Amino acid sequence: MAHKVSLLVYPDFELLDTTGPSSVFGAANMMLLKAGLAEFYSVEMLSTSGGPVRSSSGVSLHTEALADTPTEGVDTLLVAGALADPMLAILEDPLLRSWVPRCAGAAGRFGSICSGAFILAGLGLVDGKRVATHWDACAPLAAHFPAVTVDPESIFVEDGKVWTSAGVTAGIDMALALVARDLDASIAARVAQWLVLYARRPGYQSQFSPILRAQAKADNPFVELIDWLHANLHRQLDVPSLAERAGLSERTFHRKFQAVTGEPPAHFIESLRLDAARLLLTRGLSLKEVAARVGLSPSSRLGAAFERRFGVSPRLFREMHAVEGRPCA
Repeated sequence: MAHKVSLLVYPDFELLDTTGPSSVFGAANMMLLKAGLAEFYSVEMLSTSGGPVRSSSGVSLHTEALADTPTEGVDTLLVAGALADPMLAILEDPLLRSWVPRCAGAAGRFGSICSGAFILAGLGLVDGKRVATHWDACAPLAAHFPAVTVDPESIFVEDGKVWTSAGVTAGIDMALALVARDLDASIAARVAQWLVLYARRPGYQSQFSPILRAQAKADNPFVELIDWLHANLHRQLDVPSLAERAGLSERTFHRKFQAVTGEPPAHFIESLRLDAARLLLTRGLSLKEVAARVGLSPSSRLGAAFERRFGVSPRLFREMHAVEGRPCA
């Protein structure tokens, strides 16, 4: 039997919270068919009213009514996010308040995308659980629901049968992780490739990469330099050479760079290198190769920096997270 995924929406929901994950599950079915295998996922959109439901972007989705949908038989239940007012409004709906807890209890797993964690919390479904949500909603969620542990860093979190993701596109990453869990990591990788994603992001990855944090400043004069840094981590990257590349004196470069990024150049570059190292380690590469690629050779230097920053050795991290191929020595 197909694995039934039910996505719950309501007026003014965030469209990508549903279309992103459903596209992942649909692509996984396509990969299975290409391999001569049967489709695995069956995806449906649900709402309290049924029929077309308008998203915040103006696009409507056709939905099945909760009243016509049994609470048993759902394998994965996911709740879409929205801004505060639409969520507060739907939490007042008695049908939602009765149907969702019963379905979540019977389902193999349940969760949310983006700020949908507020709905789960408002129904008392994630008390004592660790959850992820959109970065802008982390503080309000923690303040309103002290029984919930909010993880402000991770892009998605698995806690028992509860899966929650951070903002919007992180729902795609979580859906890929679900595909890897249900089927195979290689299928999830092919889905990511088909969807032309830059990379499959693991759940522990921060909502904000060092590059994104820096690029978020509209007046950042170092955008091109930071892009160059990311592509040249294997090089020797010191203040004199970077200052020269930026056309500034060393003192001026150091001062302006720290003002923009919030970090001294050396610490920022180490952050870039360690962020890249985590991704490479999930591919099962040897410590020597990872160290060389990110400019932290020898591997003992990588190990010291990695353990200082993350509290775990790169070797153990690779064993815990490697998903592509067999880990090397």
